[in-house]
Amino acid sequence: MRRVCALIVSLSCSALLASEARAQESTWLQDRQYREGAGIRAGDFEIHPGVGAEFGYDSNYYMRHSDEDPIGSLRLRVSPHIAAATLGAQRRDDGEQPSVNFRAELGATYNEFFPVHGGRNDADVDSMSNQRNIGGNLLLNLDIAPGREWSGNIYAGVERTIQATESGGLESFGSEGTFNRLMPQAGAELIWAPGSGMLDWRLGYEFTGTFFEDGNLSGVNNFRNDIITRGRWRFLPRTALMYDARFGFITYPDGGASTVNKTDSHPLRTRLGINGLVTPSFGVLGLVGWGSSFYTDDPQDFDSLLAQAELRWYFTPATTDDPGKVAATNSSIAVGFIRDFEDAYIGTYLERDQGYVRFNYLFGGTFLLVIKGAAGAVVYPDQDAPDFGNGGGWTDIRVDGTLFGEWRIKDWIAANAELAYTGYFSDTVLDAGTTAGGIANLNALGYNRIRAFIGARVFW
Repeated sequence: MRRVCALIVSLSCSALLASEARAQESTWLQDRQYREGAGIRAGDFEIHPGVGAEFGYDSNYYMRHSDEDPIGSLRLRVSPHIAAATLGAQRRDDGEQPSVNFRAELGATYNEFFPVHGGRNDADVDSMSNQRNIGGNLLLNLDIAPGREWSGNIYAGVERTIQATESGGLESFGSEGTFNRLMPQAGAELIWAPGSGMLDWRLGYEFTGTFFEDGNLSGVNNFRNDIITRGRWRFLPRTALMYDARFGFITYPDGGASTVNKTDSHPLRTRLGINGLVTPSFGVLGLVGWGSSFYTDDPQDFDSLLAQAELRWYFTPATTDDPGKVAATNSSIAVGFIRDFEDAYIGTYLERDQGYVRFNYLFGGTFLLVIKGAAGAVVYPDQDAPDFGNGGGWTDIRVDGTLFGEWRIKDWIAANAELAYTGYFSDTVLDAGTTAGGIANLNALGYNRIRAFIGARVFW
């Protein structure tokens, strides 16, 4: 029980935000418009194979506080991927919309570690070498009758996310003592777009799950069912009124069986706002709404404002009047703010209030520069039933930054470099009791982490 409590404490620090798992991936992997080339035609399909290799330095893979002896390591990651899809608009001879569009993606990332400094002792340092791992994802997507008045979308996939504990996993490719988890996803959506397309409305369902491979963490395994609706009405040629709502059913099937008493909930989110192009180069997004968590057996609920605001400048004027169809890879800069909440592994929920900036520019069609930054508060409410001895609430500050550059040497080969930083600033130390030897199980939430990589890749 003591060991399990310590795992949950560490999990609260290192795995609360989905962005932490994404930090294991290179920027070019996170968006297929960066990842893929023109593709290879095979009958009515196009194939997009590729592989990238990067070597660099990770200052704190275990995400330890500076007082907990972080281990710095050289790191190699190799990422093969392949996608198959029905022909895109550029390759269709007739220019008409097909009755169905299909796409399948398969990718993996292998990591190897070479510790260079830090650690509590030789065994602690050696544990870094045992962190070698393979993560990956599979995604299937089917668009039915795209572009028609009535259309639909069906998708399914699974991802294996790799993440070490604060003390390090125990075995190569193993699950014991890690936060490695399987995350399945599936959903469907019905779309109505009458007339000229000035109005479209969507009604859908989505299933997501999080299942840890370490059996000691079964108490935080969960699955989620969401009913989703969203709509858009273009009341001006370049401006749309937007609405989205989501009602969920989050279930912890073994909650409380092994660790903390996790509570099922029914989160509700609803937002209304506008998305528009003020000029062909300047866009605005504004959404405001309300969110409530509705925990089943806990009065400690989030019940407050949700909001997002964003200003965007396109260096190359948009070629469409529809703000929803401006390509995400258009050279642009955006600044914004978002307020939201999510389930927490400590207590019930946490609140996020975050500002962000994104810049991407493709110079002469050969050099891509991407800059991303985010900073904001992570707010934990007062703990009505504290799991680890912290009855009062607290607020932490999280800062993320990424600088990525890629030189497209040819249409199929590129060299890249990436520098990333994560800072989690917190004075909170969580107490998970004592070990069998009477040593306190304490975990300081704060940490700093730097990643720097250079690499090359081939892609089609």
